[in-house]
Amino acid sequence: MHKKVYWRGASALTEKKSTMADPGTTRGKSRGAVVDGADDLVLPFSTDRSGIRGRIVRLGAVVDMVLTRHDYPDAVSEALGQALALTAMLGQPLKPGGRLGFQTRTDGPIRFLLADYEAPGRLRGYASFDASKIEAMGLRPSQGELIGSGHMAMTLERAGEDDRYQGIVALDGQSLGAAALTYFRQSEQLPSYVRLAVARQRVQGGDGWHWRAGGLLIQHPTAGIEDDDSPTAPPDQEDWQRARILAATVEDHELIDPTLSAERLLFRLFNEEDVRVYQGQPLDARCRCSLERVQMFLSRFTPEDLEGLREADGRTAVTCEFCNKKYYF
Repeated sequence: MHKKVYWRGASALTEKKSTMADPGTTRGKSRGAVVDGADDLVLPFSTDRSGIRGRIVRLGAVVDMVLTRHDYPDAVSEALGQALALTAMLGQPLKPGGRLGFQTRTDGPIRFLLADYEAPGRLRGYASFDASKIEAMGLRPSQGELIGSGHMAMTLERAGEDDRYQGIVALDGQSLGAAALTYFRQSEQLPSYVRLAVARQRVQGGDGWHWRAGGLLIQHPTAGIEDDDSPTAPPDQEDWQRARILAATVEDHELIDPTLSAERLLFRLFNEEDVRVYQGQPLDARCRCSLERVQMFLSRFTPEDLEGLREADGRTAVTCEFCNKKYYF
């Protein structure tokens, strides 16, 4: 009996000084780089009035490539798509060579999710799941039910530094968005708001259905950690509450609409806050696997183990779990 072998492989913002009117309206002004119609990018922004900072991500071909390589069940694709969107937003500030890893390990039908961002802009990810358990749950189980209990970890590696930083959050039946808020509260101790959206859409004039994903993250660098809605809240808290309410008006379909640019959506949400956008980071679906890396992986096996891994034709096949590419030896 032959075994299948799988290999996992184990910044400052540059502001554009131009000023422009929103491309879809004559109201107000949005200051920053023109990225209208752009896809597969993370766009950082800030607001002058409320002093928030944030990032918005739009994923088209990148998330579709990652998800369709594996033909996951829709529920698994949606969860991994959210993980990719979140990881891209969090990894965007890293300097070239830096990495951010996102991982969940739980007892639910989706046993673990793994998304990896390598600066500048390289994304990859995959999921492990129990298909029979997902099917037994029927139509539209909640994401919390699919993920179950366990933990979520964020691992940060900065370029040129040997030390790694890892933040771990317990998961107990909540969505990835809710777990991310817990992570921000515990690890960064900043009031935060995050919204993630994933769906499969039929593009007009295109060739069938394609996955899209989007996300919005805002944080207030000075507001207190408590969310105080009282009329006596300090000025920075009032600013935060106002910005959070505006951010919460975003709809899932707006985050993934291919006809609505990231900049135009930011103007819709925060034009009264004097939103300022910065240089966007393009994203690419790129795996780190290579023939040399897989050879190094196989060199750890004993000759006896390698013999047991051979296929009927005498070759050893190794499949990369991220991109599903096969290597033969």
